[in-house]
Amino acid sequence: MTRCAQPGCTGTIEEGYCDQCGNAASPSPLPPSAPSSVPLHTQPVSRSMSSPLSSGRSRAGVLATIADLPSVPYRDPSTAVMANPEVPEEKRHCANPDCGKPVGRSREGRPGLTDGFCPHCRTQFSFAPKLAKDDLVAGQYRVLGCLAHGGLGWIYLASDENLDGRWVVLKGLLNTMDAEALAAAEAERKFLTTVDHPNIVKIFNFQRSAGLGYIVMEYVGGQSLHELRRQGPLPLREALMYGREILHAFGYLHENGLVYCDLKPANVIRVGRRLKLIDLGAVQPFGSPVGSSWVTVGYHAPELETQPSSIASDLYTVARTLAVLAIQGFSPASGGVASPLPADCGHPSFTRLLRKATAANPADRFQSAWEMEEQLVGVLREVSALESGVPHPALSTLFGPERTAVGTALSQRDGEVFEPLDPMAVARALPVPLVDPTDPAAGALAGLLGRDGKELLDQVAAMPATPETKLMRVRLLAESGAAETPVALNELDRELPRDWRLTWYRGVLALTTGQADQAVSLFEACLSHLPGETAPKLALAFALECAGKPAAPWYDLIWRTDHTYVSAAFGLARTGRIDVLDEVPASSVYRVAAQVALAASVVRRADLSVLRPDELVGAADRVANQADLDPRRRDLLTAEVLGGALAWLDDNPPPQGSVRLADAPFTEPGLRKRLESIYRRLAVAAETRQERHALIDQANAVRPRTWL
Repeated sequence: MTRCAQPGCTGTIEEGYCDQCGNAASPSPLPPSAPSSVPLHTQPVSRSMSSPLSSGRSRAGVLATIADLPSVPYRDPSTAVMANPEVPEEKRHCANPDCGKPVGRSREGRPGLTDGFCPHCRTQFSFAPKLAKDDLVAGQYRVLGCLAHGGLGWIYLASDENLDGRWVVLKGLLNTMDAEALAAAEAERKFLTTVDHPNIVKIFNFQRSAGLGYIVMEYVGGQSLHELRRQGPLPLREALMYGREILHAFGYLHENGLVYCDLKPANVIRVGRRLKLIDLGAVQPFGSPVGSSWVTVGYHAPELETQPSSIASDLYTVARTLAVLAIQGFSPASGGVASPLPADCGHPSFTRLLRKATAANPADRFQSAWEMEEQLVGVLREVSALESGVPHPALSTLFGPERTAVGTALSQRDGEVFEPLDPMAVARALPVPLVDPTDPAAGALAGLLGRDGKELLDQVAAMPATPETKLMRVRLLAESGAAETPVALNELDRELPRDWRLTWYRGVLALTTGQADQAVSLFEACLSHLPGETAPKLALAFALECAGKPAAPWYDLIWRTDHTYVSAAFGLARTGRIDVLDEVPASSVYRVAAQVALAASVVRRADLSVLRPDELVGAADRVANQADLDPRRRDLLTAEVLGGALAWLDDNPPPQGSVRLADAPFTEPGLRKRLESIYRRLAVAAETRQERHALIDQANAVRPRTWL
């Protein structure tokens, strides 16, 4: 490995780029102040998507990560030092959480005090820096100046003279002159030195100076998300990438019994092609006393006034941070009170993600960083697909694939392309929630081979009663619309409270029993619980269509994201966007059905006179090109196109030139002769006498007129 040549950077060069600042390797020699070593990092429990080995190469077919965004230049630490470190008067408030009133304000032409006591509660305050340029802390850290002012006081830039001048940051730990209290606080927070994750700033040490405690951590020179947001709302795709990185860091902390507590854009820095949480001052172990951690109005969960910080309250701050980054005109707080999320957060799935993560009841939120990340990635796939025009399919960990496409059958009525959607067929085609692999019956359930619902029910009944066998029984009952299904669902409600699969199966039951409006509400609830999943969107679109309500936006979102959900393409076709069926992949078993529907749609429109000859020729060619199409069906469809062409000739002259349609001249005699031959061929293969006679009558009716 090679050290980075950028001044003050502690990174190393991998594959031509620095893993810290993101700059390319430089052949110039390292300056004397460059560090001779870097801290060793152990393998983190959780993975990071912003790999330090990325060089920003194209990742065709792979969901983009932060490593694919333009690199943010490393900031020379010496340029970040404040020339005149002073806290603006409007930001001076009492540090007592029970007070928080303005202090240090100007009066009668006199500037406000930077040191003193709160006139309301007598709590001591100080806004003056405690360390000055060239001060030496603990005989090791030489202070260069102030970087910023935070909740616990000033943050300083210093160089570590024991490590060749490596840049570090000193952050106030506890504003107290009580040596015993300071020692206790240091001991309590020693766990921070064990935190080791590529998305989290590294804590090196704890030191004292003049009775004050300081956290010593690595310097991360880049731009905070707060600085990036000040330039305008971030693209949603980019904000979601940042959210994913943050959730990786949170997942690591939570796995180690820690909560971050005070996430906001100012506490997250982009440097190079990496993202880091830079402020661990509020981090604490699970179960810490209520009110013992620093929080920020507009970001923190409302229950923290009476309950300790938790995973759910941490994830609340992630959602609020994403809202601030991506939503135009959204401010986290107004007048010292948190602002509610807007009704429309810019994208339907993103809106649901934020509402899920910020639910008033912590039990209604995501319960782990990985759960939230999985749904966030689903939203990211949708947003990426909409922006790039390229689908981003992925296997779900919660649902199986679409079992079969529904709504593909051609209508038997004149002038209509498709049959109306059958709710029973929909219920039996929806993706199935996957079995919990830890369930004792998981293996046996995977091997079920019943040919129908009754046979499967009998097999399930013979198995030991476990949560998954009971859920399988409820699914089979719901898909058949059995009268006993509600009782079985209510029993499972008591055994599996808050299990979203029961809501899903209630939606399935509503479909099979003709209660489409109720199905809409139930699948809406599932989608709000799983905003990044495709299956609930498909179920909701079906339910809306069955209820006679607009479903096209959901079909469109699904199809743009994942072409394996062919039902969505046919759903769009039923709303009038028939051309989308040309996008059904050639590898799909529904390609023939899509092409047949496209051909039929040409001659099943209300006004045939507006057709162009090339459209009719194209429809006939589509039918002829389907090698896997049953010969009888091909003949019937070709006959339908020929009949449409004859109707067109009633109002239009034959096209000029030697145009042919279905291997016949595009003239009335030519089309009649071809159509007659098709009807006679169909009559030969007819299964009944009545059908054969009907086809012969049709052949006689269309035969070319002659004088004989």
